Amino acid sequence: MGSYRMCVCFTRKFRVTEAGPPGDVKEAFNKYAEGGTHMTAEQLRRFLLEVQGDDGGSISDAEKVVDQVLKTRHHLAKFTRHTLTLDDFHHYLFSSDLNPPINYDQVHQDMTAPLSHYFIYTGHNSYLTGNQLSSDCSDVPIIKALKRGVRVVELDIWPNSTKDDVHVLHGRTLTTPVELMKCLKSIKEHAFSASPYPVVITLEDHLTPHLQAKVAKMLAETFGDMLFVPQCECLQEFPSPEELKYKIIISTKPPKEYLKAESKDGTRSNSVKARDSDDDEWGKEPQDLTADQEDETKSDSDISDENEAYDNERPLEAADYKRLIAIHAGKPKGGLKDVLKVEPDKVRRLSLSEQTLEKAAESHGTDLVRFTQKNILRIYPKGTRFTSSNYKPLVGWMHGTQMVAFNMQGYGRAMWLMHGMFRSNGGCGYVKKPDLQMNVGPDGQVFNPKEILPVKKTLKIKVYMGDGWHLDFKQTHFDLYSPPDFYCKVGIAGVPADQIMKKTKPKEDNWTPVWEQEFTFPLTVPELALLRIEVHEYDMSEKDDFAGQTCLPVSELKPGIRAVPLSDRKGEMLNSVRLLMRFDFV
Repeated sequence: MGSYRMCVCFTRKFRVTEAGPPGDVKEAFNKYAEGGTHMTAEQLRRFLLEVQGDDGGSISDAEKVVDQVLKTRHHLAKFTRHTLTLDDFHHYLFSSDLNPPINYDQVHQDMTAPLSHYFIYTGHNSYLTGNQLSSDCSDVPIIKALKRGVRVVELDIWPNSTKDDVHVLHGRTLTTPVELMKCLKSIKEHAFSASPYPVVITLEDHLTPHLQAKVAKMLAETFGDMLFVPQCECLQEFPSPEELKYKIIISTKPPKEYLKAESKDGTRSNSVKARDSDDDEWGKEPQDLTADQEDETKSDSDISDENEAYDNERPLEAADYKRLIAIHAGKPKGGLKDVLKVEPDKVRRLSLSEQTLEKAAESHGTDLVRFTQKNILRIYPKGTRFTSSNYKPLVGWMHGTQMVAFNMQGYGRAMWLMHGMFRSNGGCGYVKKPDLQMNVGPDGQVFNPKEILPVKKTLKIKVYMGDGWHLDFKQTHFDLYSPPDFYCKVGIAGVPADQIMKKTKPKEDNWTPVWEQEFTFPLTVPELALLRIEVHEYDMSEKDDFAGQTCLPVSELKPGIRAVPLSDRKGEMLNSVRLLMRFDFV
């Protein structure tokens, strides 16, 4: 760990210590190596089967693991022996490449159900590089999102200053525009770099009929056969992700819908000033990213009344444009009960703000679940999230919301949950909704998110140790005068009955902390549960320092002793930092 300067004349010296294998690892090695000093591939196979739950592994798979470990640890040993020592075995278990907590790249869910049966990785104002008021518009954040696996891209399209071309920008703000054609070309190039499953482009359309016709031509020429064009004007059921592989889907309001603007000037009242908090039982966000007053300044359905002037010419010029809209958006008149009505002969997309969803969840929770069994619901951030912060996504997912739209350029705990959810199903951007959200009882009853269910499964976790910070951070990054005092938070995000956070004791002055603490989490709806993990450095006089995080879908956790890689606060994986943990389901 080296020396730390206390003042001009004095330094504190700390002995460099390397943590050895935890007791459980030694015990497992002794048991499966049958008391010997080396573990054979056959003995490793038995360990993988009985402890790690790898029932599909063969002796050849175990031999490959042995070879990989020896190749990375002993460049010459692989030619002379084919067995693992205790240290080799520990190295294997502590390698996030060889022994990950979930299958990061394996699509394993049924992909043949209608789109409405899936949670879909969704972006909001996908073209913004920063805040919602004055940042640049660009195709770069769109490319980044697609490479991360995002499947729904939102573009706000407006006439340019001369009314002869189309720009993408956040209307009525100081954001600088980007050409629509540039965004479309980038989407075409990068749409399927991370996933073969369909990309949905949601258009917030502020165009004249003449420019809508121009957009239709742009879409057709740019995407060609990639563009999914429905055979009928209104779908009765959405196609499946499997049917729509490598397809681009357009979703917006059919042109006539834009005549029904919700207010004359295209804006809404912004009189409510109550403050709500995005903090939770985990405490304050690990970075300064707050800007939350209540109520939105602009909604997905707000649109200027300039379109009304073009009513007569609209049907002719916009026909091609309307034909390309595969997922029709729109909000029927009436209260929430009317808005959430399920129509027997057609499907549609409905957009609600995060506050409207919360109000609907209070009084119409089962209506939301029923609506999302067949139709698509999209939730977007309130307009006062000027800094591109995000909201808690679990409220949407609990009620079956497919498109929980996030500002992908923002970050914080809400975004970590989003990353965690879409690590599921091989990171393909589509996660099958649990059966309990799709089931309908004999009397028409559906899943009620408010109902407290009995415990279905219990997750037992043991946090053994952590390592890698000394490789990824400077010696004085966490503390100028001594090595860090790390502690680990573990907990569950999910339905309210399952949400909880627990933490280990801090380990003083140690770059390789060994905690060896166990935690138990009873789960009533494990299908919607996410395991939250954070590491912080304890600071007695100031705010604790952030040292890494990850979020993992509980339904995909592999049992046994696993290496869990941690990410920074933006969600980018750290090079070396990882935890050794054990997962068991009861």
